[in-house]
Amino acid sequence: MASDGFSDFFYAAPDGLKLHARIYGETNSDGWPVVCLPGLTRNARDFHELALYLSSKAKRPRKVVAFDYRGRGQSDYDPDIGHYNVGVEAGDVLAGLAALGIEEAAFIGTSRGGLIIHVLGALQPAALRAIVLNDIGPVIEAQGLAHIRTYLDRNPRPKTFAEAVDAQRRVHGASFPALSDADWARMVAAIYRDTDAGLVPDFDPALVDTLADADFTKPLPDLWPQFDALAAVPMLAVRGGNSKLLSVSTLAEMGKRHPGMETITVEGQGHAPFLETGNLLEEIAAFLDRTAGEVVSK
Repeated sequence: MASDGFSDFFYAAPDGLKLHARIYGETNSDGWPVVCLPGLTRNARDFHELALYLSSKAKRPRKVVAFDYRGRGQSDYDPDIGHYNVGVEAGDVLAGLAALGIEEAAFIGTSRGGLIIHVLGALQPAALRAIVLNDIGPVIEAQGLAHIRTYLDRNPRPKTFAEAVDAQRRVHGASFPALSDADWARMVAAIYRDTDAGLVPDFDPALVDTLADADFTKPLPDLWPQFDALAAVPMLAVRGGNSKLLSVSTLAEMGKRHPGMETITVEGQGHAPFLETGNLLEEIAAFLDRTAGEVVSK
């Protein structure tokens, strides 16, 4: 375990691509491990504060695994951008779990990570012992995804860390009035990497092209059948009060279909809430502790 609280783990995807994950609390064995899955262009660093808390500060410390999908963070870029899809990435996650010897876990998915959880429920349902969905559900609002494509198309190219913070505030500030200076700084540290050419977004630029042909004037396909299949798994849904991706009506319908689902609305934040802000660290840890003794029928 490195001094920064985690170790790096590299493994091979089913097609041989070299992929990366961070492992926190490697020696922790009490309770299910926690698997963290980030958003479309994000990476394992998004979960650093949450992973540190769950692995070393919570009442019941757990092993935490945070994945970099292919084309993000320290994972290799894929020369075939057609492989940047939820199905392939779900297979990559399963390969990582197999390499780590993890047969079941609690899963925390932000945005795209939550979609991957829906797919994992179909591919390997016995692996899912508890679920936290961060600002994602079986229905994605087209205007929210269109907004993501727009800011990725116009992704700023800052020369300094301070410029990067200012740029992110300009793009996202209206949806995240609750964030502090420290929150914005953590965000920038998570999404950029420093190179000889300056700061660059820490993902394959080709990822933006995967959204190029999407028609956001029409409703997007939903995942209600996959969500319904998760009805027996303890679930916590977190929604940003200003979210454009997860609607209030979708969250309400999720609660009807999954009567045991717990919900948290994070005021002053949009898509997707920072899980290390407010009381979310403690609330997520408490949810995991409450579900630790439950037997989930499959």
